[in-house]
Amino acid sequence: MTTDFQTAREALGARLRQLRAEAGLEGKDLAARLGWQPSKISRLQNGKQTPTRQDLTEWAHALERPDLEAELHGLLGTLDMKQRHRSWKRQLGGGHRGRQELAVRQTESTKTITGLEVSRVPGLFQTPEYARAVFAANAAFREIKPTTEAAVDARMRRQEALYDPEKSFRFLLCEAALYHRPCPADVMAEQLDRLYNLVGQTRIELGIVPFSAELRRTPAHGFWIYDRRLVIVETISEELWLTGDEDVQLYERAWDWLAEAAEHGASARRLIGRARASLGLT
Repeated sequence: MTTDFQTAREALGARLRQLRAEAGLEGKDLAARLGWQPSKISRLQNGKQTPTRQDLTEWAHALERPDLEAELHGLLGTLDMKQRHRSWKRQLGGGHRGRQELAVRQTESTKTITGLEVSRVPGLFQTPEYARAVFAANAAFREIKPTTEAAVDARMRRQEALYDPEKSFRFLLCEAALYHRPCPADVMAEQLDRLYNLVGQTRIELGIVPFSAELRRTPAHGFWIYDRRLVIVETISEELWLTGDEDVQLYERAWDWLAEAAEHGASARRLIGRARASLGLT
């Protein structure tokens, strides 16, 4: 499947090819001017290699068109944005399974995951039935191929990381996540029981931000931070993968400010128990 990033890289390559042709140069002639191997010219023009800013500067000057430098650098900036913005339409074109397998690998390579969820239970803590309901509803919403069972299987395998002594998990849930119900009441009850039992477990820090809490900053959306190297933010249409130090620090601050108001331990269990009781089940 062609990604947004690859599509943008091919578009940049096509522009480089067009500019070379307009200058009346063959690929081998441009390579000679630049002192590059002809194969590099081919890879860049065919979108098989990502150019550096210096590559694009040299390309423009080799064509005796220094005025093109700003345009080419702008296209490279767009390419970088395509790496950050990952559309759900492309990621889920074949169903949920592929994205869940990516999540398994991402978790395997991470020591500490720090997250916030505003209105649902994090995938790492979901029961199979809760996860099944979430995947099925999302497939219907996005009108994509349902690969629910394979996705649930991958999500459950991902949860094996919770028992890895080398890993730790720090999560905040807004109290709304205990009440917003994407599944039947009995499934939600089982899910809340699991959360109740996760509170206080070794290597798992689970806090609940109460409805009544006074907050220095209200949460705009959920996010996950992987080892201070990556932040993943999910929107309706796409995921944002943010790797800049300033981005990571900003989301860490957002988490810290919310954590000030979170309930942990016995207090968190009381909030979960109250949500469980509201279901009216035994």
